Amino acid sequence: MKNYADTVAFLGPWGRFQQVVFFLLCASIMPNGFGAFTLVFLTDVPSHHCIVPDVNLTEDWHKIIIPVKLLYKVSSSHGLRKGYGYIPRLYVKVVNGKQELSKCSRYRLDVVRNLSAQGFIPGRDVNLTDLEQEGCVDGWSYSRDIYQSTIVSEFDLVCSEQWKQPFTSTVFFLGVLFGSFFSGQLSDRFGRKPVLFVTIAVQMVFTFVQVFSASWTMFTIFLFISGLGQMSNFVAALVLGAETLTGNVRVLYSSMGTCLGFAAGYMMLPLFAYFLRDWKSLLLALSVPGLLYLPLWWFIPESPRWLLSQGRVEEAEAIVRKAAKWNKVQAPGVIFQDYSVNKTKTHSKEHHNVLDLLRNSNIRITTLILCLVSFTMTTGYYSLSFNTSQLHVDPYISCFISAAIEIPAYISCWLALRYLPRRLSVIGTLLLGAVPLYLIQLVPQSLTNMSVALEMLGKFGITIGSSLMFAYTAELYPTVLRNTATGICTTVSRVGSCITPFLLQLSLYFKYLPYIILGTLAVVSAFAAVFLPESFGRPLPETIQQMHKRERIKCPCIAGKETPIPVVLLDSPL
Repeated sequence: MKNYADTVAFLGPWGRFQQVVFFLLCASIMPNGFGAFTLVFLTDVPSHHCIVPDVNLTEDWHKIIIPVKLLYKVSSSHGLRKGYGYIPRLYVKVVNGKQELSKCSRYRLDVVRNLSAQGFIPGRDVNLTDLEQEGCVDGWSYSRDIYQSTIVSEFDLVCSEQWKQPFTSTVFFLGVLFGSFFSGQLSDRFGRKPVLFVTIAVQMVFTFVQVFSASWTMFTIFLFISGLGQMSNFVAALVLGAETLTGNVRVLYSSMGTCLGFAAGYMMLPLFAYFLRDWKSLLLALSVPGLLYLPLWWFIPESPRWLLSQGRVEEAEAIVRKAAKWNKVQAPGVIFQDYSVNKTKTHSKEHHNVLDLLRNSNIRITTLILCLVSFTMTTGYYSLSFNTSQLHVDPYISCFISAAIEIPAYISCWLALRYLPRRLSVIGTLLLGAVPLYLIQLVPQSLTNMSVALEMLGKFGITIGSSLMFAYTAELYPTVLRNTATGICTTVSRVGSCITPFLLQLSLYFKYLPYIILGTLAVVSAFAAVFLPESFGRPLPETIQQMHKRERIKCPCIAGKETPIPVVLLDSPL
């Protein structure tokens, strides 16, 4: 039986049908670029300090009622004697040449008010270190130099509630994780197209309703549901295009088309955020474009490969005949002849699930290695993306720089997929990402530009690898398992994005610890990738049996007994 690509070769590689599918699916991915990094602006922490009520204080007391932030203090025998003990020597925190004020405390207002009324002068008549402090009992005052408002200023996610700020990002990525897990199996069961549009709708609707959140808890619930559709529609669009397109066009779409659509949305995000500096307006602006995608239901077809895998030959032929009309070519009388010969017989429609990825040792090992590599790529990608938001004092410029580096990365990915073996490309990008992260530790603190360049080089390599993995995974699995496998690998990788906010917090204990962890993960994954099968220059497998025949380098430590594969019945549609 001819494979799908040979059967539909009469359509040509780049007709009107392929162009419509290519560009519409790429456009459907652009909102993912919005959603993935909107939290950079939504959860940013503006400068803040305790609110000081309008009370009668002298100018001197009003200036010092917010204490400076101390790094530490030690008793000094060289301090000035004040009746008893010694005044401690203070080591204050200085940022950009200015003493940083405390964000979570103030001197007790009633005490300061009494001292001010008695005419005492701070620092001369009163030792400030002896004054009792209190929390921000009247709330916080937030700077509006950069943002009008964020969810941090809206719900006071500071001081004792500060843990909620990184946890908000984790909740979102947990939604992405669950969405990736279930959408892959739903897509293999009900089709690529329904899942694509349902997840687009989920993402659009719940991004919109977040605006009406009355509390942080309500916001995070809506954010979690929005996350269910965030990466799910990306995977569905990726697989739908990879199965519908063929040849070099499929490679171009899987590697560069989808990712450039994502990067375009990512680069537009700081533009929206710059002009809409309060979080509600930003969410409204990012949810409205979702309405433009609903009419695409009548232009984007279902995957013919998936329809054939379900025994729905007539529907697959109808799509291909419509494509022939769009491309102005003549379709043969019977397109899927080998399928049609047996269509009067009983088709064995087997529903596959995630357990099929574990039953056979070859498929199981491939799946485990892909999950490890995908986890490493995603952890590195999101860690470096969120960390590079600190590259510049202006977060809008920082976000744009972080997004712009992805354009050459995706172009490099396309070139690698077209001319280089997949396994070699994955190993190379992992090492390209790891080496700069290790070298950052050797750069003197005075050479900040060198550190930034190395970090961006690391992100360049990891971004290439992340894009490679989507195409590589789709090429390794058969049609009946492709979306399930892609969804599972994406799900495991999302665990990495969930831990990213807390991984970056490790820099508080040792500045370079996140880089060391990311670099070590990349080296370990590069070694594991050696044992993956190669898919370069080979047609997409249609059945599990075809995937089983893919050769890979054997690893003695993980080789196991093969599970027998059932024989395919002659009357099976595949």
